[in-house]
Amino acid sequence: MTLHSLPLFARLAGRPVILVGEGHIADAKRRLIERAGGLVVSEENAEARFAFVVGDEAAAIRLRARGLLVNMADRPDLCDFTMPAIVERGDVVVAVGTGGASAGLSAQLRQRLETWLPAGLGALAAGLKGAREAIHARWPDFDDRRRAIGAALAEGGPLDPFAAGDVDAWLASTDTAPQPRLVSVTLASADPDDLTLRAARALGLADRIYHSPEVPAAILDRARGDAERIVGTPPADPLPGLSVALEIAE
Repeated sequence: MTLHSLPLFARLAGRPVILVGEGHIADAKRRLIERAGGLVVSEENAEARFAFVVGDEAAAIRLRARGLLVNMADRPDLCDFTMPAIVERGDVVVAVGTGGASAGLSAQLRQRLETWLPAGLGALAAGLKGAREAIHARWPDFDDRRRAIGAALAEGGPLDPFAAGDVDAWLASTDTAPQPRLVSVTLASADPDDLTLRAARALGLADRIYHSPEVPAAILDRARGDAERIVGTPPADPLPGLSVALEIAE
């Protein structure tokens, strides 16, 4: 499955951002730029790398010709980037985008996420940030560190984002290293929408995935981006972390 866009988070604090246009839509873009710490400037600015354009197609074309990344309201064909609907919990920012297909759909999904994501996510992120040096000291190896954090943040874990977790208490505990584990998943079909909740969770947490050549890319795309994809069967003794063995039901 091909991504229509690569989601990125751009740091705009202290940087000039061009804004062209007037009216309530332009005012909303201005507030967004300023909220991100950007400096709103005119089209003539030579240092800006991003531009928001409202209602001026010629300006969008000129700015793109200069090499700027442009967002033009209601014209996805003239956009180098689109603006997602945003849910914010402190340092945790969740963005929902449709590549310009439907801002209304993004907005509806954002509203549902607002009711679903707990207010304490920001505090949890701040706690993990503050404990970064202690976490690195306890798990110097990157893979060990990633697995320990993943296990702590998993559902029911000591830092479950949907429960009240304490980072200091987690670091002080002695039982923080996840055990090697193998999960076998039999797929009902090649359609990723048919994944069970258990299968989807396993794919999202897996360190490596063993699968037959018949398992489609659409299923494998539901896994973590850095999870190993291995065609074949898993070894008798599971490797460190979580291994998932996928097969399609006959």
